[in-house]
Amino acid sequence: MGNLNSFEELECWKEAALLRKAISAKTKSFPAEEKYRLTDQLIRASRSVTANIAEGFGRFHHQANSQFCRVSRGLVN
Repeated sequence: MGNLNSFEELECWKEAALLRKAISAKTKSFPAEEKYRLTDQLIRASRSVTANIAEGFGRFHHQANSQFCRVSRGLVN
């Protein structure tokens, strides 16, 4: 895999960023009545993907990374 200096070098983050842009562009064509329902939910979800990848990239210690993965999978004790 090599050395990565930033989460922005991860292919999954790059793909998620493209998806985020595509969703943002697509939701501009949604009806006005969807602005605070479906549109808002889609935009927030797409932002969450890139944010979670960035947060997970910063987990350098095994225990912190394990806890992050448990929380992200909903396996919190």
